[in-house]
Amino acid sequence: MRVHEVDPNVDSGALLAGAQFVDAYSIAIEGGGLDARQAAEKMLARAPRWIEVLLVLRNFLVAPLGLRTSAPDERGARDIIGVFPVVRQTPDRLVAGFNDRHLDFRLVVDVASAGHTQRITATTLVLTHNLLGRTYLAIIRPLHRLVVPAMLRQIAA
Repeated sequence: MRVHEVDPNVDSGALLAGAQFVDAYSIAIEGGGLDARQAAEKMLARAPRWIEVLLVLRNFLVAPLGLRTSAPDERGARDIIGVFPVVRQTPDRLVAGFNDRHLDFRLVVDVASAGHTQRITATTLVLTHNLLGRTYLAIIRPLHRLVVPAMLRQIAA
């Protein structure tokens, strides 16, 4: 299945006011019948091995900086998919993410059906707070462009 970069179709002001980075990727799958939560679970439940290796490296490098290396331990954040706390959800949209001292992050998974096809779109929003956040985003961006499409492909697998 082919993943395409698409224009983000979200209200970034409502999801993460002031976000400096917003992008979106989309995949069409035959059949499906997935709701947004099921799509997010298939996308985030298990990463391809090369992404797991990158995450281990990331965690090793950012731990000395005091950045989170796993799911946030927020009170009431019991609903987690992968490492991301669910912020809110409807059958057609799931919003996950967290706020940290260097940046705030949201992942939006939208599901739209058209006939026998479902289009699943993953939109990422980031609001940086300081030099560390801007530096982190600059380093991660090229990898992000590889990771999100790979994670979306897992929905079709």
